[in-house]
Amino acid sequence: QVQLVESGGGLVQPGGSLRLSCVASGSFFSIYNVAWYRQAPGKQRERVAAVTSVGSINYADSVKGRFTISRDNAKNTVYLQMSSLKPEDTAVYYCNTHKGPYDSWGQGTQVTVSS
Repeated sequence: QVQLVESGGGLVQPGGSLRLSCVASGSFFSIYNVAWYRQAPGKQRERVAAVTSVGSINYADSVKGRFTISRDNAKNTVYLQMSSLKPEDTAVYYCNTHKGPYDSWGQGTQVTVSS
């Protein structure tokens, strides 16, 4: 089972930027599809961005052009660069890896966008 640890969250003003990181333990990180999800208070968890094991990327419409997902397999790490942040981006952000029946989640990192 992959263990995931997110970092990089915090408080940022509207229009600001943050970079989230997610480090995975274990081997064979490169074979996993990886995604970032977020969950705001009172709302369902939604997928924000995803990158497959072969590098295909997709984004939620709400973050297209503002967020960038990337992965560094040598470091077992996936990143989420967030720019032009809006108050509605406030949420707990979770990293997820999945491959077939194997599905792992991190503990989440809080992102708050507020002036």
